[in-house]
Amino acid sequence: MINTFSHFLDRMIRAFRREDGTASMEFVLMVPVVLLIFMSSFESGLLMTREILLEQSIDMAMRELRLGHYGALTNDALSDKLKTEICKRTIIFPDCIHNITLDLDRINTATWSIPTDITTCANRTTPFTPAVNLVPGQQNDMMLVRVCVSLPAMFPGMGLAMSLPMDSLGNYVLLARSAFVVEPS
Repeated sequence: MINTFSHFLDRMIRAFRREDGTASMEFVLMVPVVLLIFMSSFESGLLMTREILLEQSIDMAMRELRLGHYGALTNDALSDKLKTEICKRTIIFPDCIHNITLDLDRINTATWSIPTDITTCANRTTPFTPAVNLVPGQQNDMMLVRVCVSLPAMFPGMGLAMSLPMDSLGNYVLLARSAFVVEPS
């Protein structure tokens, strides 16, 4: 019995001293770390690209609005026009028209009270769009536009996507704000 235990112990010691397979062990330990870094950097790049596209498209659409190029539109028509203009410039936003909400408010220049509440985002599980303000403003009015877009993460539950604030569907929310003055005609 002691001989068998001694033989078993010798075999275990020899097994622990063997060096074949050590590279595969290092590979198995490092691959998840490398993949996590890759997924986080890809998610970060996609997030920044989406944010830059959203900011730029809002600036371009608001420039057209402040110069009066959209003409006299009703609130619903103006909302649809602005959403269309913003979404056609944000080419990598999936289903942008249904995931975007706009809030356009006039800033009272007498009191300079700027709305601080968070823009309501669209929730794709409900068929209606949230009620938002859309006041196109008159000449020389200072306007504040806030846009909210709910977008899916590329790698949900991995790396950077785990630390992003998520909505009930597991999408992260991009918020963009801009201010402008309506040009006189």
